Amino acid sequence: MGKMMKKWAKNWPGSGWMARAERIRNDLYGFPSWRGEQAATLEAVFDGESVLSVMPTGAGKSLCYQLPARLISEGGEAGPRLVLVVSPLIALMKDQVDAARAKGLRAAAIHSAMSREERERVLARVAGQGGQEPLEVLYATPERFRQESFWQALRQGGGVRLLAVDEAHCISTWGHDFRLDYSRLGDRRKELGEPQTLALTATATKETQDDIIRQLGLRPQPIVASLWRPNLAIEVLETGGMDEKVRAFVMLRHMHPGAAIVYFSLVQTLRTFSEEISRLGFGHSIYHGQLGDKLRRRNQDDFISGQSDLMLATPAFGLGVDKANVRLLVHGEMPGAMEAYYQEIGRAGRDGEASKCVALYDADDVTIQSDFVKWSTPDPGFIQGVHNLIARNEMRARQEGFDYLREQMNFYNRRDFRVETSVALLERWGALEGREPRDWKIVAEIPEEFMDQARFTENMRRRQEKLSRMASFFEEPAVEGHCRLARVAASFGENVGDKKCGVCDACLAVS
Repeated sequence: MGKMMKKWAKNWPGSGWMARAERIRNDLYGFPSWRGEQAATLEAVFDGESVLSVMPTGAGKSLCYQLPARLISEGGEAGPRLVLVVSPLIALMKDQVDAARAKGLRAAAIHSAMSREERERVLARVAGQGGQEPLEVLYATPERFRQESFWQALRQGGGVRLLAVDEAHCISTWGHDFRLDYSRLGDRRKELGEPQTLALTATATKETQDDIIRQLGLRPQPIVASLWRPNLAIEVLETGGMDEKVRAFVMLRHMHPGAAIVYFSLVQTLRTFSEEISRLGFGHSIYHGQLGDKLRRRNQDDFISGQSDLMLATPAFGLGVDKANVRLLVHGEMPGAMEAYYQEIGRAGRDGEASKCVALYDADDVTIQSDFVKWSTPDPGFIQGVHNLIARNEMRARQEGFDYLREQMNFYNRRDFRVETSVALLERWGALEGREPRDWKIVAEIPEEFMDQARFTENMRRRQEKLSRMASFFEEPAVEGHCRLARVAASFGENVGDKKCGVCDACLAVS
């Protein structure tokens, strides 16, 4: 689809870019100084480097590509002018576009949830057609690169000046949120003519960082912010079953009023917990992937605005959610990896004020997570079986949907999501058209690269290894001198020496 585009010089012409960026930061964003690694990241960009920047949740990653977009627009020099932001979730894009437009940028998104007419209007602006001023920032999912119309618009518009890869850990096979279309961004970048690239993520182990750098061809030394956030008081409470988790939550809620999030791995557990605390009079909102788009949006808006101060959610909630004053962050079930855990606790205390982060740990959570890894990761043979079923029995598959596929694949475990995952992967890989069963149509064979059994086996091994490390973190008792925050930092390769947060359960333990 994509053709090799003309390479432009990577260096930004002229000088004084940081001074101009500071002016825009002060006047437009209202920040008197840079936060975290923003300055180092922008200096790398203005030096013409392609770089990975690892900055914690709430550190202002979007500013690192919005400011260059504004300066490109002001510059007037020859060459591409578009900042293309690859973002993983359609649900994030409206907020991202609204935030960019609020800063005066000509921004838009393009994704499959839009009507054809809406997508065509956006592509016309990318191509410099339609009588409107061309876009400065375009948000797109990585799957959009499969569309020839997308490539054509980029070519007609002159190409991409800066490629920003948000949530870049999705690129890495070893990341906690691997996306296959993200893993092809290295090839997409080459097809774009290797534009200057800024990869951004809140959480990435050293292994994941190396993988991102290798796949995208970035400079070998990433910019990594410290994970040290001593305003987060980490605690692990051992519980046994739902009743004990509910009692622990009630205690925590009385001790820590204000905005709170409770995370669950499984929707069913979330629903059970919701029913229990509703009977006790705790009003709350819920957020998970099985809710309709409008209800998810309304619940999120209620929480952000403060109309609701308690959110029960799966990990689907949180990316791009701008709420600084979350005072209590509870894990009702154990996450599957330290990257996910840190990203989620990082949504507490973004204003720098003291916040409590408590994991309600049950030994059964390890089994649940192990099953989740197994049932959400279909092997190549299973995916091929789903592909063949739809191809050979398209009408029945459309009529009976997932129930038919589950019946034919001979399983009935309610935690087994392999059929749903397989269908999502087939659609993502371009082998299946249609998100809803009534629209399913097999249009291609599965790309051979995704049928590699060795790759699947290694991926499963890594995920189980991450889960084992997460369980060890929760199972180790709070012992004085074994600071929880220092252990989290060490898991990401950060050496904090003898520093202690002073507020976690281990630091407060009495020997």
